[in-house]
Amino acid sequence: MLKIHNSLTDKKEEFVPVAAPKLNMYTCGVTVYDHCHIGHARSLYTFEVIRRYLKFKGYDIKLVRNITDVDDKIIKKARAWSEEQKISLVAAFDKVRTTFIDSYYEDLKLLDIPVADNEPKATENIKEMIEFITKLIHKGFAYEREGSVYFSVRKFTHYGKLSGKKIDDLLTSVRVENDPLKQDPLDFALWKKAKEDEPSWESPWGQGRPGWHIECSVMSRKFLGCDTLDIHGGGLDLVFPHHENEVAQSEALSGKEFAKYWIHHGLLTVNKEKMAKSLGNFFTIKDVLRKYPADILKMLFLHAHYRTALDFSWERMDESRKAYERLMILIDKLRKIDHAASIEPDSIKEFKDEFIEAMDDDFNSPRGLAVLFDLVNWANRVFDETGHKREGKLRAALGLLLEIGNIFNLKLPETKTASLRFDVRVKTSLAIEEVEEKIALRTQSKKDKDYLKADQIRKDLEAQGIILEDTKTGTTWRRKI
Repeated sequence: MLKIHNSLTDKKEEFVPVAAPKLNMYTCGVTVYDHCHIGHARSLYTFEVIRRYLKFKGYDIKLVRNITDVDDKIIKKARAWSEEQKISLVAAFDKVRTTFIDSYYEDLKLLDIPVADNEPKATENIKEMIEFITKLIHKGFAYEREGSVYFSVRKFTHYGKLSGKKIDDLLTSVRVENDPLKQDPLDFALWKKAKEDEPSWESPWGQGRPGWHIECSVMSRKFLGCDTLDIHGGGLDLVFPHHENEVAQSEALSGKEFAKYWIHHGLLTVNKEKMAKSLGNFFTIKDVLRKYPADILKMLFLHAHYRTALDFSWERMDESRKAYERLMILIDKLRKIDHAASIEPDSIKEFKDEFIEAMDDDFNSPRGLAVLFDLVNWANRVFDETGHKREGKLRAALGLLLEIGNIFNLKLPETKTASLRFDVRVKTSLAIEEVEEKIALRTQSKKDKDYLKADQIRKDLEAQGIILEDTKTGTTWRRKI
């Protein structure tokens, strides 16, 4: 039985969706004021693995991931672009939005992560946000002041239930925005009156724009079609105030639980420091994927449980590369086996059971990854076996490797054709047939005792990114990663 650590209760709980096998899941997406960094990559990848495992478990899952395309940071960037490029603030705002939305989708493609079932933009759902806010005012949970609308925190008696914070302690423990229009310093903005030249929309309270927190409450409800989500996810840094405020405004409106299970992933540091441009340790997804294949970054992510902090370094990326090479060496060997042999599923049952046990334990990817490499070690030993069941065991191993690889969103090739398409930053243009011709020539040279020629062929292939390995059953090869 799948168990998930629920941030709402701070306990690991048995997962029971509202209406299984249907399952709805909402995760907070990117705010488009800059290129996505590797912390965003971890978030996107974490929830993609969770989505894939839930599908593997038989759930009919719908994933919604929003795009915040109106926000203080976006407007700040737009002001800078407006001055630099001598264009209006509204034109600059649209340019910032479209530039970094396009960049986000480029990153998804580079990571080989599919888009969610819906990826709504805040600017396309303003009407619904105004309707939501209007209802909160009518219910007495919100009030208007000089064109802005605020949520009255103290009127929601369960405020703090997600973050564990107590209202009476917030004034001293949390930085509170100084806004003289608020009835209470703890209240937060649902709608912000437009400043001069800012992008804005017409509302019952005048020209303005939505606050950050209202976006997710509205879009999750609209695109998942329910008041209670099965899963709401995001980074640990979003628990307070963003997710806490989502809970307050959503439950104030509906009177129902907003989300049954809250999943929060740990944050990412670089060489044990917070990532920051001023420290020179700020890496975008594009920065990293220019140096390494996406699968190697994913392997780094898999080595840490999603709830824990993760430290990024180039040394750790190189370690992930080495682990990944072991996997690809086996895949290259497995593609040469007899695929007509009968599969021996019982031979790998123990590995599959252990993988499921690991992932059922709050999506424990480090344990799941360890099972994957236990399977790699076992399959390598099977290659040295004799007997009619050898090929069947290897076919079973290949099937499970590909199944686990799919859950982990790794791009593992099954056939020669797929291997040619596989992106491993290979510095070679040699086709498989050319490599095998050269191996055959080397094998003949060794039979003729022309060892200098055989050695030269090996060196020539290595210079072109092809590594040869001599085994008991012949010479195998792999592309250098």
